[in-house]
Amino acid sequence: MCATFAYAQKSSETILEPTQDSIKKRAFIKHLGNGYLPTKYFNFDLRYLIKYNQYEAVRTGLGGVTNQNFSEKYRITGYGVYGFRDHTFKYSIGGGFRLAEKTNTWVNLSYTDDLRETGSTKFLTDGRFFQFFEPRLLNIDLFHKLITKSINLEHQLNPKLFTEAEFAVSNINPTYNYGYVLDNTIVNSFHISTAKLSLQWNPFSKFEVSENTLKQTKKGYPQFTLQYTKSFKDVFKSDFNFSKLDFRTVYKIGSEDHGLSEITLVSGITNGNTPLTHLYHAYPNNINKSTIMQRFSVAGLNSFETMYFNEFFSDKFTTVQFKHYLKPFNISEHYKPQIVLITRYALGDIKQPELHQNVTFGSLKKGYTESGFELNKLLFGFGLSFTYRYGAYHLPEFSNNIALKFTFNVTL
Repeated sequence: MCATFAYAQKSSETILEPTQDSIKKRAFIKHLGNGYLPTKYFNFDLRYLIKYNQYEAVRTGLGGVTNQNFSEKYRITGYGVYGFRDHTFKYSIGGGFRLAEKTNTWVNLSYTDDLRETGSTKFLTDGRFFQFFEPRLLNIDLFHKLITKSINLEHQLNPKLFTEAEFAVSNINPTYNYGYVLDNTIVNSFHISTAKLSLQWNPFSKFEVSENTLKQTKKGYPQFTLQYTKSFKDVFKSDFNFSKLDFRTVYKIGSEDHGLSEITLVSGITNGNTPLTHLYHAYPNNINKSTIMQRFSVAGLNSFETMYFNEFFSDKFTTVQFKHYLKPFNISEHYKPQIVLITRYALGDIKQPELHQNVTFGSLKKGYTESGFELNKLLFGFGLSFTYRYGAYHLPEFSNNIALKFTFNVTL
């Protein structure tokens, strides 16, 4: 009996140890895929290690968030980075506490002193989106400095509907020569106090509760995101009174292994006195250089590759992007290049461009179109992208309508 028991125990250990190691390995890889390097009490955030843009050049630092081993009810977040061209240190510090476990309700506070791309819009409910390489960031040159104090509330109404609300007070100072005509006075830096409400609805996704944590087991489509922003004049010395409504939907059908079609629609509209910092730029990704090879860079995931940076700004816009992933070429088990067919369309307008001083930009009211293809995963995750600009905004010089770039795709 003893010998049998000892053998069973040894056999159990032999079987369980690799299983436990495998589980730990999968969890570690998942953390890396989400952009974290986990330690016992603190997960380092890989987004802040190193980046590059036209204003800061190399930007490097450290950041992270405490994990459940530290506390299941409280968390501390923060980062610190340094730009080698502007010789400036940027940072953010914050924390949160959980109000209700069942609805995953958290209250978060933060203080941030950093840069933000002018004309960009971020949805509060966007989960953590991590890329080893952020293509558009390399070429961005239009940033504004901001110091923001915010309080945020996260709440899961049900597994398929997640909400966030935020109140923030920001001091904004463009890094470029810019002025906005406000009440017959040109303002070059300003204060903005905003309230935001964001909803993320994934009606066709599937979820399950595991270890008291709600986990998504299947991504279903379409998915919908809606966000309303209101700026209040004279609240905490705010200079502007405007509102914004932003919407996004993503629909996918098929699979990348057998052919996948993806449609992304993004739309936004502002009302009231809105500075350039809070308008829309339609996500351009083309450098203002004269030749195709001088413009050779990295293609983004959802950006307009032939649209030049700072070429267009809008107070209302809509973009539609269609991608079709053809079945990968099955050359070998580990070498499977893939062709992606792409078409993008943008439509927008702006009411009073003359209010924006010392900047020149165009309107998208005629409709902007580009099409092309990507040949991905040719070597070590790298590929090539070719895009052509045509239609109402076709440029007289033929070569200026062409964008030739490389792509980078790595999946953990």
